[in-house]
Amino acid sequence: MPESPGRPVQSLQRAFDLLDDLADAGGRATLSELAAASGLPVATIHRLLATLVELGHVRREPGRRYALGPRLVRLGDTAGRVLGDGVRPVLADLVARTGESANLAGLDGSSAVYLAQVPSPHPMRMFTEVGAHVPLHCTGVGKALLSTVGASRARQLVERAGMPALTPSTIVDVVTLDREIRAGLERGWHVDDGEQEIGVRCVAVPVPDAPTPCAVSVSGPAARLGSDRMAAVGALLGEAARRIAGRPAGAAPGAAPAVRVPEGTSP
Repeated sequence: MPESPGRPVQSLQRAFDLLDDLADAGGRATLSELAAASGLPVATIHRLLATLVELGHVRREPGRRYALGPRLVRLGDTAGRVLGDGVRPVLADLVARTGESANLAGLDGSSAVYLAQVPSPHPMRMFTEVGAHVPLHCTGVGKALLSTVGASRARQLVERAGMPALTPSTIVDVVTLDREIRAGLERGWHVDDGEQEIGVRCVAVPVPDAPTPCAVSVSGPAARLGSDRMAAVGALLGEAARRIAGRPAGAAPGAAPAVRVPEGTSP
């Protein structure tokens, strides 16, 4: 029976799901680990991986392990540039309205990856290289991303990555982190208050309806980004997140995104 128009092709969907599973595992996994993550039979996974290996999207390693392949680097770089071009005007508007650096980050395995940034005009400012990875448990964007995946998945991600104390303020246990994420959901924004770097604050919100978890943030020195500004900055970020998703205030649910957030920040 021919595929119905508009319906996903099962084998293609499974192949991309396997790439996501590999990314979630840190870029490398065995057949048995992929079977456990995907719920697919080992024989099916082996056939899909054979095709992905031939195409260069996956490479085979010793010990029946598979890793993300080199062809994905070009795809990821190109997708990142396209996404950055689309969201940069929104980030630039945030910088103009807050005076601080604005960022877009996505979930990449068990960490957050910066996809775009517009820096603050101040000489003392927060600068993060696009493509850089940061932990989930101690960053504003990380908490915003974790808030979109559910408590069980969030726990799996932070336990896999670990929760090292980067500053005296870093949250290092999942129970406290879960409470912090819930508090962020209730108030509408998430914050890193010197948890990754002493003296730095970051406020972040998730992008609604994104095919893959994304978050937009503003970061700066705590002396400028004071606690009295958190709610106002959070409101601006919420507006920016809706613009990125193509859902401005009053937009009908399900409206098409104005900026196409890619289906995966990395496969």
